[in-house]
Amino acid sequence: LSPGLLVVAGSFAAFRLLNRGLERLVPPPPSARRNRWKWRNIWTSLAHSALPDTHSLSPCRFYLHPEMSSDLVGTHPPWAHSLVAVSVGYFIEDFVDMLCNQKLHQSWELLFHHSVVIICFGIAVLAHQYVGFALVALLVEINSIFLHLRQILLMANLVRTARYRLNSLVNLGTYVVFRMATLAWMSRWLFLNRHNVPPAAYAVGTAGMAIMTPMNIILFLRLLRSDFLK
Repeated sequence: LSPGLLVVAGSFAAFRLLNRGLERLVPPPPSARRNRWKWRNIWTSLAHSALPDTHSLSPCRFYLHPEMSSDLVGTHPPWAHSLVAVSVGYFIEDFVDMLCNQKLHQSWELLFHHSVVIICFGIAVLAHQYVGFALVALLVEINSIFLHLRQILLMANLVRTARYRLNSLVNLGTYVVFRMATLAWMSRWLFLNRHNVPPAAYAVGTAGMAIMTPMNIILFLRLLRSDFLK
């Protein structure tokens, strides 16, 4: 097995074990006990988003490795490849968790989202190509921290609190900066480099952006309506 696949398998196992033990680490409040698996699922997702290596050091690392900034296709240090592989393991674990515990009509959007991410990131891991591009995509995990915190506060019946209002403001701000702006930059990069990207990779990337962008716009409108327009 390639080292990348071993990292993916190890990441899957680690997040699976974390999911199993989270109820002891973070006991669900009475309002969340009817949906214990969801409580564990959200905290597992939060753990992935909050990992320092997942996102927060990415801009610094691009600065420290300017060769990767100028070549998002073929140039990357070993840590970048491992980081993308860890995220693939997490998304596979979350896909399996939702598939086993939630009805399809309730989770099909996230399952579809995860399928796109697993395919795109999986190609980067297996081919050792476009790792830098995948690393840019992981910047959206900065916003995911506040998305998951929002779900936790909702499940804990803490909607009418100052912390929920503060999280809503930060969530919407980081959504625009780290999610929508990142997707817009990635779409622009694909368009500008369409002559330098192989047709198959360009087709996968374009399809991924075409799917993810509308999904994220719809989610943004839902958040805006739910937290600010009601």
